Amino acid sequence: MLDSVADQIDPLNGEDAPVAVEVENRSPADAALELHRVVKSFGPVVALRSGSLTLRSGSIHALIGENGAGKSTLVKIMAGLYRRDSGEFRLHGDDVDFTSTAQSKAAGIAVIYQEPTLFPDLSVTENIFMGRQPTSRIGRIDRKSMRQEVEQIFRRLGVSLDPDRITEGLSIADQQIIEIAKAISLDASVLIMDEPTAALSGVEVERLFAVARSLRDEGRAVLFISHRFDEVFALCDTVTVMRDGAYISTTPIAETTVDELVRQMVGRDVTELFPKQTVPVGGPLLEVTGLTSPGIFHDISFTVRAGEIVALAGLVGAGRSEVARAVFGVDAYREGEVRMLGETVPRHNPTHAMRAGLALVPEDRRKQGLVIESGVGSNITMAIRSRLAKFGLLTTGMENRAAKEWASRLEVKAHALDTVSSTLSGGNQQKVVLAKWLATNPRVLIIDEPTRGIDVGTKAEVHRLLSQLAGEGMGILMISSELPEVLGMADRVLVMREGRITAEIDRAEATSENVMFAATHATELHS
Repeated sequence: MLDSVADQIDPLNGEDAPVAVEVENRSPADAALELHRVVKSFGPVVALRSGSLTLRSGSIHALIGENGAGKSTLVKIMAGLYRRDSGEFRLHGDDVDFTSTAQSKAAGIAVIYQEPTLFPDLSVTENIFMGRQPTSRIGRIDRKSMRQEVEQIFRRLGVSLDPDRITEGLSIADQQIIEIAKAISLDASVLIMDEPTAALSGVEVERLFAVARSLRDEGRAVLFISHRFDEVFALCDTVTVMRDGAYISTTPIAETTVDELVRQMVGRDVTELFPKQTVPVGGPLLEVTGLTSPGIFHDISFTVRAGEIVALAGLVGAGRSEVARAVFGVDAYREGEVRMLGETVPRHNPTHAMRAGLALVPEDRRKQGLVIESGVGSNITMAIRSRLAKFGLLTTGMENRAAKEWASRLEVKAHALDTVSSTLSGGNQQKVVLAKWLATNPRVLIIDEPTRGIDVGTKAEVHRLLSQLAGEGMGILMISSELPEVLGMADRVLVMREGRITAEIDRAEATSENVMFAATHATELHS
């Protein structure tokens, strides 16, 4: 276990240990927004011990930290969702204390979330001007001037979007551009991008970065929150680190390294982000032959053996998640066969798949992995309640005993087993989903994007757990869009492109180059 906040908080009682904090005292003349020693508590829970942040006009500033470091609380204070308990909050040198999001927006602060919330039945232009449409002299909405302003904003941003297009069906990337255009039309001086790239492809990320740079060049202050260090170093000018609800440091990006930032985030060096053990590989557990679903994937065949981690790699839309869902029985398929330990698993039947020894940790943990408003304990035992019950009866005590065992083993940070899962950090939500499926004692674990949206410390914990499970003889099928994760954890890499497997590459021969070649070229490449 890493020496992070997880070391200082008991998984079930949440009692915090004191943390040493360094506080920034600078107040530059070009400061657009300043937070100093901000404190925020929710009853007995201290979310922010001492949050400090200074954003400069004409600069892109990164904010990083583990899940639970206080980043989201700081953003919600800036956005007017929360009021601070104490500390200083200044905007362009003036003290502010927002009591609503409307006040924050009116003051020139805009937040671009990972998943924008637009009106799907309205056009791009209508969404940008919602609630503040200009009118003509006779009192009618001036649609012409609205459209002209939107076209001008899109030209400034260097993007091509149809202002008259209905927003339903637009990609997340395009929806984020619309939110940015809305902020510009409101003349926002501070733009906060909260994990904006989590659901974007490489091309979409580059377009977003170009837009962010154009906002910086216009003299706006941009805050970029991300768990991806390559993005932080490619885009940002300055980086602030938070840990355990407190400010740690602010450094020009050119004067720091990934290793130094990781050390500051987790309180120590993380020397093993990919702690892959070398273990003997046993016999076949999962055998997939000729799996075909027309228009989605075709002739998918592979084997997962005991003690082996097999990665499904490829670009977004290659069909990897669809294959995983079909193998587990969530989705139907037309042709092919799935076998566990030599026995055929009935298609399109997750219950039979579970009985055969399969488990699936889905890509979207909030929508597919958890009952988000249920407690931690209830979520962990959800898949094994029938097994726990005696003579048809299941008591809270029986359920809590089982849940506590897995919560402790995976070091879930929650104040109690009845803590609502929606209040947990992304990393702890992922641990709860893992605990739920590991409680079924599977022989093969299918895990889709195991570390998406979680911090570096928790990533190392998840990787260590996967390596440990493989060492205990479990077979693991891992779907990941992060090449370092694929190369660091997999014994074999299966690369998919447009619904087909184009390469099977052994660990010793897998490189970023040959994996990406197989993911982007139609000709098959084999090890």
